[in-house]
Amino acid sequence: MIDDLLTTGRRGLRTRPGTLLLGSTGARLWADYLEERPGFVGAIDFIHKLNIPSLFEVFAGASGPPAPADVIWRPSHLSVSQRFGALALAETKFIDWNDCAVSVQEWRNEGTETLLLRVTVDPSWIVRAGDVATGERAFPERDFTVRAVVSTSRPELWDGLPVAPGETVSFVVAAALGLAESDSRDDLESRLRPLLDPVEPREIVAAQAKAYDAWFHGVPRFTSSSLLLDRTFAYRWFLLRHNLARPGLGALPGPVIYEGRSHKMGKAPFAPSGWEFSKLIPLSTPMHLLELRWHATADLGGDLLAALAAAQGIDGQLYAKTVNETMHPYANFAGWAAWQYALARGLDPRLAAGLPTLKRQVIGERENLATAGDALPLQVDHRLTGKEYQPSYWYFHGFPDDPFDKATYTPLKRVDRAVYQHLNARGVAALAAALGDEDAPRFAALAEEVATDILSKQWDSKTGFFYDLDPETDRKAMVRNIVGFYPAWAGLTDAEQARGLLAALVDGFDTGCPFPSVARDCPVYQPGGSWKGQFLKGRNGCMWDGPTWPYTNSITLDALARLSREAGHAHDELFAKRFWDFVLLHFQGRDGVTPYLVEHYDSATGEPISDEPDYNHSYFIDLVLRHVVGLEVGAGTRLTVDPIDIGLDSYSIEGLNIRGMSLSVRFSRAEGLRLLVEGNEVARRDKLEPLQWEGLPILQ
Repeated sequence: MIDDLLTTGRRGLRTRPGTLLLGSTGARLWADYLEERPGFVGAIDFIHKLNIPSLFEVFAGASGPPAPADVIWRPSHLSVSQRFGALALAETKFIDWNDCAVSVQEWRNEGTETLLLRVTVDPSWIVRAGDVATGERAFPERDFTVRAVVSTSRPELWDGLPVAPGETVSFVVAAALGLAESDSRDDLESRLRPLLDPVEPREIVAAQAKAYDAWFHGVPRFTSSSLLLDRTFAYRWFLLRHNLARPGLGALPGPVIYEGRSHKMGKAPFAPSGWEFSKLIPLSTPMHLLELRWHATADLGGDLLAALAAAQGIDGQLYAKTVNETMHPYANFAGWAAWQYALARGLDPRLAAGLPTLKRQVIGERENLATAGDALPLQVDHRLTGKEYQPSYWYFHGFPDDPFDKATYTPLKRVDRAVYQHLNARGVAALAAALGDEDAPRFAALAEEVATDILSKQWDSKTGFFYDLDPETDRKAMVRNIVGFYPAWAGLTDAEQARGLLAALVDGFDTGCPFPSVARDCPVYQPGGSWKGQFLKGRNGCMWDGPTWPYTNSITLDALARLSREAGHAHDELFAKRFWDFVLLHFQGRDGVTPYLVEHYDSATGEPISDEPDYNHSYFIDLVLRHVVGLEVGAGTRLTVDPIDIGLDSYSIEGLNIRGMSLSVRFSRAEGLRLLVEGNEVARRDKLEPLQWEGLPILQ
């Protein structure tokens, strides 16, 4: 079970000591954090960020001040043990997929006096009516009203449940949340009934763990000689499930994967302010597609493409969306990711239905962004490739102290945006060809045109790097940004360029916590995320002038793996070193025990700068399967297994589903490398070296 791999102790926000994180989430309901109080109190969200301060609390009257809690965190539920004077509490809490917040509590009175337990609700919006409490709270900025019903298996709790000396009492308190516009009180009460029937409370927890684990049954089983890697692999699957949502409303009617569920916004009750991640963000969706293609049963590719289609503007760009708001258009590689998804899963009708959206994106960005005499897209707003404040935008004005001065800012032909456009055109061309679409040659030609411009204009042979360009003069902004590795990721580089990029990894991007967002020799390199010492966006703000990001670590590691294979695995050792650096970023304090991936880190020290735990804007599962295991799935019937040696004595991946076939890959130093299809060995090597097998089903 996923719980067995990831169970750990207390997890709470670094920036709010004493808080508790909850792993389980509903289709629409989750907790940003919970306070150390019996019940559900903290910052609770529904569909988007709402900061609901309380659903219910159990108050232990006249029992003395609480002691700090002992906590066991599991993906499916949270266990809390705490003392309130003479009362000892053992509580388990979780949120199920039906949007019920459930608290299973056991109290023991170890004192000499009878004490009362009482369930309370927030009277500002929830009111008791008999043995239940109900409430509604309108959120005009979201165009919906939240409805809640709170109930308990021990109705005496509303007026006070006495606990005699030496007595132990157990009960369940739960709240069901929905929308007043669509969920009646009867609907919500019916969700609560199975949780409140007079059954053994432990059975409710066991049922939740089993139900939560069901999603992971389709996850390929990875085990290796490194428990650290096994835990990281499991944690990355948890991130996808944790951020899976079904808003069921407005612009987001179906499943989406959020970029994150925690946030650095203000925590004012019912009034969050600032940017947050619980929305459709096209910048990260392609990474979710890369990861989800390896899940055997959760076929979410069509759903995510449908969500992107609804987020497309008339300019072809893909915009961030809430249920009722259209936000910024972000650069992304959705067309390429959709093709990679198809290679693994096949060409089902829902993927085919997404092709027009992907075509419109490529054509729209060509017509609206490539406006400076070539095929390279122009990036005017530095925020919309997801890498705000990269120094190249201010290079031509000497990196001013005040980057808000528009006179010192230059829009750019960005390397990352150009590579995305190239990959999207390539992906659309391949997808179109596989579907028999006559436009395939048009997109293939466009991809080639962009590639030609990247190589001829953005490469600098003297310094061995790719650079952003001034759109009017094509002068290079001589700042080595992390995006300079993107052409290698796309497979565009030759041997000379590979040498330059590999040298850059060592002389400019080899920091204490690689890979920094800009090389150390940049005049405004700031590993801790300021602009020349000024924290323009606060201490935890996004600044791409030095910190390291899981987002670009994924892409740079992908590029490095490609460069190593192209050189006959000459750089596997460097890949392995940086891969393990990335693994450790996934754990609090690099302890290898407490999973806690955030948005970005100090590239000199590895200190987490931001505090959005379980952040989901990078890819890792795909790196493990394509580079550690070595899977290469092409458009034909050939499967190649070409692993990179990262120092493992053994590993195996079982239950891979590729185009409907069940595959396994097993390796040990003693027995070599083996490929099994439907349980039968079809290819073998005595050591860790490439093998091939012809037998994949035709892509259809």
